[in-house]
Amino acid sequence: MTARSLADLVAPDGVGRFFEAVQGRTHLRFPGERGRFADLLPWSEVNRVLRQHRLEFPRLRLARDGEVVPAHVYSELVDTRRAGQVPRVLPGKFAEQMRGGATLVLDSVQELVGAVGDLAVGLEHELRERVQVNAYAGWGVTHGFDVHWDDHDAIVVQVSGRKRWRIHGFTRVAPMVRDVELPPRPEGEPLDEFVLEAGEVLYLPRGCWHDVSAVGEESLHLTIGVNRATGVDLVAWLADQLRGDEAFRGDLPRFGTAAEQAEHAAQLRAGLLERLDDGVVARFLADRDAQAPAVEHVGLPWTATSAMIPEDDGAEVLLLAPRAVLSREGDAVVLAAVGKRLVFAGAAEPVLAALLGGRARTVTSLAEAGGPALDRVTVRALLGELAAQGLLSPK
Repeated sequence: MTARSLADLVAPDGVGRFFEAVQGRTHLRFPGERGRFADLLPWSEVNRVLRQHRLEFPRLRLARDGEVVPAHVYSELVDTRRAGQVPRVLPGKFAEQMRGGATLVLDSVQELVGAVGDLAVGLEHELRERVQVNAYAGWGVTHGFDVHWDDHDAIVVQVSGRKRWRIHGFTRVAPMVRDVELPPRPEGEPLDEFVLEAGEVLYLPRGCWHDVSAVGEESLHLTIGVNRATGVDLVAWLADQLRGDEAFRGDLPRFGTAAEQAEHAAQLRAGLLERLDDGVVARFLADRDAQAPAVEHVGLPWTATSAMIPEDDGAEVLLLAPRAVLSREGDAVVLAAVGKRLVFAGAAEPVLAALLGGRARTVTSLAEAGGPALDRVTVRALLGELAAQGLLSPK
């Protein structure tokens, strides 16, 4: 069964316990039956992606013993009539590198494989953060990357085969790439060491040192990267909000007296503290969700026609903003998504609510959600408007 939700990945613990006791705190391994992720990214899909896509370095790369293998070793640039030179994998040399222990890395697989894309959209809705999924495949007994830490949370899904993990823990709390200092390398033996089997999931919080190595057999896993919002992100957002305040746009009194500079600092401090009230975190997170980019799904041929959506009410449509924010304002309902703010009559709320969640819905089910207040024609008109705004597409 293809994974479609966070609950599928963190079973049997449950989503509630994951948020309360695991996320951002500790690594945790989740058991699962062998083969339960086999249809998420089968080897046939990996081969199709390599065959049908022009994947430039570093989106497609090989790594061995902690070093990146130069792209010219396993690929070449070929001339085309209109696109100039494009990369092409050389099957023989590529396979030779893999046999020699190299690890294949494919970035942003959610854009290339439908089942992985569906999972990423669902997770973005549940985690309320942008999700990127990379694929890793390898053989032999070498390791692709040396001991390291990542600047994002990672959910590792072992699709096929096995891989050995060594967890070294934290040496600095919540490290960042742009930081005042880097975390020191861990010393001594790892805190945990295990072989992740097909069907199992591993969660790693940001900053947790780890290294991974093959065990002499095939391994294919997905790493779901999640960049969670931080206090630094909030301050950067707040700085942009302050551009609307004349006091913050104004020049600093470089040549003023100490008293004048102190007075100016007090004015800025007052304006800043006024905005740092108890609701600033909620406002920042809501705006972060409302500004999140749309899923890249065009929906041809329908979105290129005046109908915008299929004539068949059994067809599925998808809201392209998995982190859309829905709220009430008096008798109206507001949908904030992809930097837009759309206002609808309150009767539209059940239909809009049914679209949230990152799951495709049939037109029929949405018409039923509208109830007696909205007939089929009105619901289709509502869906057409969302499609015209770039917020909805046929699946």
